[in-house]
Amino acid sequence: MTYRPLAVIPLYNHSKTLPAVARGLRKYFKDILIVDDGSTDGAAQALKDLGLPYISFPKNRGKGAAIKAAAVYAGANNFTHILTIDADNQHYPHDLARISAAAQADGLAVIIGFRDFSASNVPKSSKFGRKFSAFWAKVQTGRDVPDIQSGLRAYPVKIFDLLQVRDNRYSFEMEIIIKAIWAGFEVKSIPVSVHYPKKEERISHFNIFWDNARISLLNTRLTLRALLPLPHQTFVKEGAHVVKANPFAVLKEEFKNKENPRRLGLSAAWSVFWGSLALPGVRTLCLLLGIGYFNLNRPVALTMDKLALPPFIPALCVETGYFLRHGRWLTEFNLTTLGRQAPQRVLEWVLGSLVVAPLFAFFVGLLVWACGHMIRRGLR
Repeated sequence: MTYRPLAVIPLYNHSKTLPAVARGLRKYFKDILIVDDGSTDGAAQALKDLGLPYISFPKNRGKGAAIKAAAVYAGANNFTHILTIDADNQHYPHDLARISAAAQADGLAVIIGFRDFSASNVPKSSKFGRKFSAFWAKVQTGRDVPDIQSGLRAYPVKIFDLLQVRDNRYSFEMEIIIKAIWAGFEVKSIPVSVHYPKKEERISHFNIFWDNARISLLNTRLTLRALLPLPHQTFVKEGAHVVKANPFAVLKEEFKNKENPRRLGLSAAWSVFWGSLALPGVRTLCLLLGIGYFNLNRPVALTMDKLALPPFIPALCVETGYFLRHGRWLTEFNLTTLGRQAPQRVLEWVLGSLVVAPLFAFFVGLLVWACGHMIRRGLR
């Protein structure tokens, strides 16, 4: 589709700075939408004076809810992307134009403005919050996201239909990035400038207690999910569309594209190896790092690990580990063997995976290579 962006200003009690932000955006963007998140500072008159399209909530629902509403509006009006900028006039519209250019160049990537905190008057809490959130993003995804709290960003509209993001307040901006990475979307950062007024002139709606509590709960939830030995739902680009990643459909597409069979086999083997290994959290990091380091086929490497889905492969690992420990197979499945002896089964799962993972990876990699080789020869 032709790139068609919608600049969005989530607004909550920043009516004094809103006109300056809107005027700046008009220099770069034809389509602008304001989402008033239940402002109580006389925003209604400011919205009328600007003459721009807007959505108004009767009560405050949160920044995430405002961005979700903008995404619904954008989808209904055939926009391909939404570009967000805060209404507090701390960001520069020309930086959003640069982010827009990056989004146009890579239509399925999420682009984040990496704020320059060498500027004056930057609160210590903002510096700490950015480092804190970047640390947890690294734990949860294995990726460096240097400024996951920045409000200057670009989203493909279709990402809102594909991802289930629960949070509706400040923490929304972190949750959607983590889940976008899990789903296989590129998340890129672009350095941008930032202006912080003096402390006495600054208006912030960040609630130190409640918003920090929400962020802590979110990080706990996302970290626990990252540690679960279950694959994330992923999506890949298929032609002009984004579809759920079915490993066999992805392989079929790569065979059609005449991808090198050896590269496909290595990519499949790498994915299956880490998908089978009983190292939750660590395996995701290693899988992602290996894709870049070994220049593997990304769609294949991000989808083939689904072949290691429970219960078959984990059960096989447990059986193998049990055999290695006791010299016989586990044949009794009851409250004692699966309940009281659960720690022993976990140990056997880890031990067995050290044998099953490389063997299964070798088998799948060899099969993919052979299929690709035969298809390639048949197409000559």
